[in-house]
Amino acid sequence: MHKEMISDKQKIASIILFLVGSTSIFAPGLEAKKDAWLAFFLAIIIVLPLVNIFARLHHIFPDKDLFDMFEICFGKFIGKGIIIVFIWYTFFWAADVLVNYGQFIRLVSLRNTSQIIPIIVLCILCAWGIREGIEVLGRWGEFFFTIPIISIFALIALSIPNMNINNLLPVFYEGITPVLRGTFTAFETPLAQIVAFMAVFPSFHTRKSPYKVYTIGLLTGGLYMFLITLINLLVVGADFAAGSYYPSYDTASRIDVANIIQRIEVVISITFVIGGFIKISILLLCTCKGLTRLFGLKDYRSSVMPISLLAINLSYFLYDSKMHHMEFNDEIWPYYFLPLQVFLPIILLIIGEIKKKRLSN
Repeated sequence: MHKEMISDKQKIASIILFLVGSTSIFAPGLEAKKDAWLAFFLAIIIVLPLVNIFARLHHIFPDKDLFDMFEICFGKFIGKGIIIVFIWYTFFWAADVLVNYGQFIRLVSLRNTSQIIPIIVLCILCAWGIREGIEVLGRWGEFFFTIPIISIFALIALSIPNMNINNLLPVFYEGITPVLRGTFTAFETPLAQIVAFMAVFPSFHTRKSPYKVYTIGLLTGGLYMFLITLINLLVVGADFAAGSYYPSYDTASRIDVANIIQRIEVVISITFVIGGFIKISILLLCTCKGLTRLFGLKDYRSSVMPISLLAINLSYFLYDSKMHHMEFNDEIWPYYFLPLQVFLPIILLIIGEIKKKRLSN
C-alpha cells in the first residue's frame, strides 16, 4: 500500500480545523456558568500532558499508527479486539457529528428540508476527499485553516460594543464544583478528541515532529475555542448561552455596525462546515484504516464508500430530536469517550516504555 505523507504544517492545520469545526457554534464548558472561560483554560492545561503521551507513543513506535500499536502492545488476538472497539468508536462518532451538522443546517437555514439531505451531501463529499488520500485532505486543510483564525479576530473586534464585563463576575460565584465539571467536559469534548489523529498520522518527518504537531495544533485550536467561549459569555451571558443550542451563532447574529455590517453569523457557519468536513473525513478514515488492519485489506479506499453509506444510515436513526441529541452528549458521551481517549493511551505508553526498556537492555 502506498505510504501517505503530509507536512507538519498540514498536520497542524488539520488538527486545528478538527478541533474548531464542530465546536465553533457552541461554547464548551458551560457547566461552569460564568466561569466557563476559566474551565476551558484549565482544560487546555490538563490536556497538554495527554497530547505529550500521544507524541511519545509516535516516538516509541516510529512509522506505526494506533492500530499497529494495539497489536504490538497487546498481541494479535487482544489487539484485534481493541481495534474492533476503536472502529466502532470512530464510526459511531462520525455518525454523531453528521447528525450535528444535519440538525444545524435544518434548524438554522433549511427548515423545510429533511435533515438527511445535508447529511448525505456532506458525507459523500467527505468520502470523495478520503478516496483522494490524506495528502489531498492535508493540502485542503492547509488552504482553509486561515478562515477560522481570521473569523475569530473579526468576531472579537465587531462584538466589542455588545460586550459586558459584568457577565463574568463574580468569579467562583457558585464554587469550584461547576468549574471542575466544565473543565472535565471541555477536556473530553473536544480537546482530548485529537487521539483520532494517532490512527491517521503514522509517519512524521523527524522524531520531534509529533511533539510540535500535537502541541501547536492543540494550543491554536484551544485558544480559538477559549476565545469563542469568552466572547459568548461577554455578549449573551452564561444563562442565555447555556439555554441556546448554538450560542456562538446567536452571538454573531447580534453584530450590527451602523446598519452596514450585519449577518456575520455566516462566517461562523462557514467555519463550522469547513471544520466539519475535516472532522468527519478523519473519523471515517480512522474507521476505514481500522477495517483494513482487521481484515488484512490491501487499501483502505475499498471500504470508504460502504462505511460512508452505513454512517449516513446510522445518523438517520441515532437520535429522535435535537433535545435527545443534546441530552445524550451531556450525559453519555463524556464517559463513552474517556476510556479510549485517556486510559487506553496511558496503558499503551506504559507497555511501550517497558518494551523499549527491555529491547535496550
